[in-house]
Amino acid sequence: MVLSRNFGLSRRQAYRYLGEAGTIGHAVPVAEPAVPVTLKLPGDIVRELRACSAASGVTMGEIVARALAAFLAAQSRHG
Repeated sequence: MVLSRNFGLSRRQAYRYLGEAGTIGHAVPVAEPAVPVTLKLPGDIVRELRACSAASGVTMGEIVARALAAFLAAQSRHG
């Protein structure tokens, strides 16, 4: 698939972008390719994360990425 090859996306990501672009009727910006990371988190945090993801429609990965980006930005300001 051209999107996968040209932008370093997985086939799944490429199809998701195509589906979103078809729904909204315009181009969708391609995010930086994601790198899989394995984390061990307490069960209560995972349950809250899943509930938040389901309620907001935002993937768990995106929620974690946003939280980590905010944390790292705060660390660099206070660092």
